[in-house]
Amino acid sequence: MDNTRKKRISPVTAVLLIELIVMSILVLIVTKTVGSRTRENSLEHMKTITDERAQIVENYIQECEKTLTAYSRAGQITDMLKASSSGKDITALQELAQQYTEKYSFDIKNLEGIYVSTWDTKVLAHTNPDYVGMITRTEANSLQQLQEAMSNAGNGVYNTGIIISPATRKQIVSMYKAVYDDDNNPIGLVGLGVYTNGLIETLDNLEIRGFKHNAFSYSMVNVNENKYIFHPNQAYVTKEIGDENSELLTLCERLRLSQVSTTDTFEYTQSGTKYVATYSYMKNHAWLLMLNAEKSEVFALATQLRVAMLILGIMILGLLIVFSIINKRQETTSRKLNSQIAKNEKAKQSLTTAMFKDILTNVGNRVSFTMDLDKLQTSVGMSYYFAMFNISSFSDININFGDDIGDEVLVNTVSILQKNFPDGLIYRIGSDEFVVIQMDADSVTGYNNITNIINTVHASLSLPFETSNGTFTSRYKIALLKQTKNLNAHIISILKEMTNRTGDAVFGQIQYMDMDSKMEEAQDTEQEDTQL
Repeated sequence: MDNTRKKRISPVTAVLLIELIVMSILVLIVTKTVGSRTRENSLEHMKTITDERAQIVENYIQECEKTLTAYSRAGQITDMLKASSSGKDITALQELAQQYTEKYSFDIKNLEGIYVSTWDTKVLAHTNPDYVGMITRTEANSLQQLQEAMSNAGNGVYNTGIIISPATRKQIVSMYKAVYDDDNNPIGLVGLGVYTNGLIETLDNLEIRGFKHNAFSYSMVNVNENKYIFHPNQAYVTKEIGDENSELLTLCERLRLSQVSTTDTFEYTQSGTKYVATYSYMKNHAWLLMLNAEKSEVFALATQLRVAMLILGIMILGLLIVFSIINKRQETTSRKLNSQIAKNEKAKQSLTTAMFKDILTNVGNRVSFTMDLDKLQTSVGMSYYFAMFNISSFSDININFGDDIGDEVLVNTVSILQKNFPDGLIYRIGSDEFVVIQMDADSVTGYNNITNIINTVHASLSLPFETSNGTFTSRYKIALLKQTKNLNAHIISILKEMTNRTGDAVFGQIQYMDMDSKMEEAQDTEQEDTQL
């Protein structure tokens, strides 16, 4: 009989092998799933941002059309054109129309010019009086094309698109509109040119949440002409798309045949670098707005998550091996000791957080605000600015959308404040109230610096943002107070009174109070009363 015994796998070893196999499979599945979902979310996020910017472009064009339409319906304009078409003397009416045009032009931002002319394009009134009497279409074919285009537009606006102005050589939005008499016969036309600077600045200043600054660039293409309208490199503007970007040329060719506006993504390679672009095609204008970024940047989060999951998986597998070979008693003792230490540290941290910080947003609370006021010191020529941001109808948000959405609104508010006030002190002093303390120059320059930041914050807070329950937009009450000396918690009461008095904030109109001046006026009044 063979006395050699066969070696058997112990139960502990068998369990360990099974755990290793199961964990390896789980890590691979989770890593692949998380990476795939993250890539999809990144692309969907880019699509949303692209659609938002496309809507900004569309709104800009619509505002220009409304401006031109309102101008065409003014009595000074229609009366002059009716008299002109009837062969009457329009000297007095033309002077009134010119005065109205100059006054109307004053309120239009980024205006190149607005004017009214006869049906054969003789200028009767213009933003620039030097153009009065000029004929803008001297060639018969050019005049006929313009008249046909306006006639086809009917009572609407004929939008020629974004072009380079022949007068200023700058990029403008150009559009025309026919003016009709009571019998629906054309008696003249109005024209408008607005620089695209305001639109470009708006697009440039928009932040893209979740990505590094300057990680993305945008461009816009005229699909019918294969020419760039906007581009990060100004040298490309009005230039045709080169053969090196064959993917974009193919896309333009396909969209020209499309009958609907659409949003999608595509990838392309330029100068050896791979890029991802999301686009929004605006069929009405044949414009293609694109958001471009390097592929590695777009999917950076997915790559990081995959690496993190792999590292986590390796760590888990390593821990399984380590824990399996450690003595049970030592493992139990060590676990109890570590657990007790962790509890003590957590209790200490929780106590500190409960006393001085808001648990949800991790910023200072009202107690911290009051204590920090005693520590604030300014240097010569500097002052403290206190800005309050109060979420309007916050209780309604919690009631209508749930506490989780309310928490997301609070966290989003703090995130935007921290981005724009990197050197400021931020406190949550109420359920829906935040105060930022920022030191700056005790002068108009300091005030302008702070108000510019507040306007930027207000614009960011007013943008829709993604929550777990869909897109959400919140409104805010905002007030600003400056004080250098005698700082105390009474500042909060003053800010609350200011926000409650004025209601929801209007962009560019910040409620402001200079407490230093108020105190000086009070002292002067007290001295005068004493003298009397």
